[in-house]
Amino acid sequence: MSELILSSVFPVNEQRIIRRAMRLLEKYQHQPSEQFLSASCTKSWLQLYLARQEREVFVVLYLDNQHRLLEHETLFLGTISHTEIHPREIVKSALRHNAAAVIIAHNHPSGITDASEADKRITSRIVNALDLIEVRVLDHFIIGNGEVLSFAEQGWL
Repeated sequence: MSELILSSVFPVNEQRIIRRAMRLLEKYQHQPSEQFLSASCTKSWLQLYLARQEREVFVVLYLDNQHRLLEHETLFLGTISHTEIHPREIVKSALRHNAAAVIIAHNHPSGITDASEADKRITSRIVNALDLIEVRVLDHFIIGNGEVLSFAEQGWL
């Protein structure tokens, strides 16, 4: 999470706690035997990363063939209700990180985690684009106020 976002939203003591929690979760997910597919850990990490954002933020988690975290990136920043997402940029980044799989996520500043038709369409486009280079999309999470929607759990992937 960017320092600017943390400093503008959270008090100093909470900033330290959030940074420490994120470092611990990332460290845990980089361990050779730990997969980032653990739903509760992934959801917790994403909630911390996307907490209290004033704009939509689109994040990609790049995973190896054992689903261990390689890297994460915030690829797109949007407005309070929309983010323009380009599957081509996700493909380029997946190749750059030599990812075998990805988890994509974005927040809804409104706090409501309902998936719009636009969310479903862009997810389908991303899945199709990454399929061409044999990179699997394991899930797409929408983060709201204390809630997380998983496309995989809904049967949409």
